[in-house]
Amino acid sequence: MSAVMESATRVVVPQTAATGPRLAWLRDRGMGASVLVAALSAAFGVVLVETTTYIGAVLQADPFIGGSDTLAVVVALLSVLLTALAMYVAAIVTANTFSTIIAGRTRQIALMRLIGATARSQRSEVGRQGLVVGLIGAALGLAAGLGIAAIGVGIGGQLIENVPEGITLGQPAIALPAIGVALTTWAAAWVGSRRVLSVTPLQAIGGSVERSHEEVSRRSRHIGAWVLLITGSLLLVGGVVAGLVSPIGVAIAFVGGLLSFTGLALGAVLFMPPVLRLVGRLFGSSATARLAAENALRYPERSSRMAIGVVMGVTLVTMFAVALESVKQMLITQVEGETPPEFLAPFDAFAAVMMVLVAVSAVIAAVGLVNLLTIGVVQRRRELGLLRSIGLSNSQVRRMVLLEAAHITVAATLTGLVLGVVYGWIAAQSLLGSTPTLPDYTPAGLVAPHVPWIPVVIIVVATAVLTLVAAATPTRLATRVAPVEALAAD
Repeated sequence: MSAVMESATRVVVPQTAATGPRLAWLRDRGMGASVLVAALSAAFGVVLVETTTYIGAVLQADPFIGGSDTLAVVVALLSVLLTALAMYVAAIVTANTFSTIIAGRTRQIALMRLIGATARSQRSEVGRQGLVVGLIGAALGLAAGLGIAAIGVGIGGQLIENVPEGITLGQPAIALPAIGVALTTWAAAWVGSRRVLSVTPLQAIGGSVERSHEEVSRRSRHIGAWVLLITGSLLLVGGVVAGLVSPIGVAIAFVGGLLSFTGLALGAVLFMPPVLRLVGRLFGSSATARLAAENALRYPERSSRMAIGVVMGVTLVTMFAVALESVKQMLITQVEGETPPEFLAPFDAFAAVMMVLVAVSAVIAAVGLVNLLTIGVVQRRRELGLLRSIGLSNSQVRRMVLLEAAHITVAATLTGLVLGVVYGWIAAQSLLGSTPTLPDYTPAGLVAPHVPWIPVVIIVVATAVLTLVAAATPTRLATRVAPVEALAAD
């Protein structure tokens, strides 16, 4: 996947005598996937803008509801919300990717410091690289989004009776997601490169270094994460309470969910290791299983970066599934007698569309896992070479890497399912708590969460497939280099 984006990058930025040395870093491991993440986010935003415009035009052309702009406004709001969601996921994935890349460049940065470069100049260089990645991804995403939109308009013209006239793909608003993705990628690279400030010239004698458990577990390092988590949790409670009086509680809960999950993402190194340790006990006591479990816990910062992307994707899909199912069950209880199938058909169609759209953010998170796992294996060449030299076979090394990927995805999936159910129930509760219900039109009060098992099964199967996909390239890389050559690598 990243190889495709790296080849696309070479097309957009051809290697010439003038541009080759300056943009050679685009061929570094991880940059192609970062471009892919930016391209997916931009394409998603462009498609949503074009879809919103087209649906609005279709509604205006409808002879029955053409005089009402309510549905068009609702669709536009959903478009903005889902685009922001995809950019949010992409920002966290990009920040984690650049953090891992910086860990691999520790020696190179230290050497630059040794010959006089300042930490701030090095960080500014990383920020510029993030901006270039964002611009390339936004350009590719813009082109891909317009292509997908053109195909969609053609299909819509065959299926819709009231086809709007004069509809054009050249909407000025398509520039907004592209610009937003470029700026978000730049900001995420800047945030992810903050470790540059702590690299010292003395580290020039070492290789790529991840911070140990003792270094990252100090509470003083995560004050911002705790503030966001506590503030978000209080707003979530406030949203539930306000939802008993007015549906406006869902807006309060939305802000609370955003802040609390951002706190979890920033403080993932505090919250994920206990889950990883618990899951590690499920993989047995063989040498490769114990090595895989210890690798995930020895450098918790790297493992937490890999896991949090999958946690985001699973949480988002589960949250929407639980919220929509809770709303659906409440609608069913308000129908006297047996519920006719056609009554829920529009709602089921809407829910299916929403799940597909939210799944795009999960795909972006999955790309982050594949990318980070691959970078992690490349940066551990010396370690893998040492294991090969003391007797581990190729099959044992492959099994160890596969178990590492499974370890992280299982822990992330379990965490995401729990968070998704909680966030989904809070969303449904804050929205429906004040809704009048039959027979006496009293407020609904506390709403029971409903977990749809089909989406849960799909999530579990998808993460199993993701584990195999994510481990494919790293396992091949882990066994490709001879032990002597790996031990000689910097």
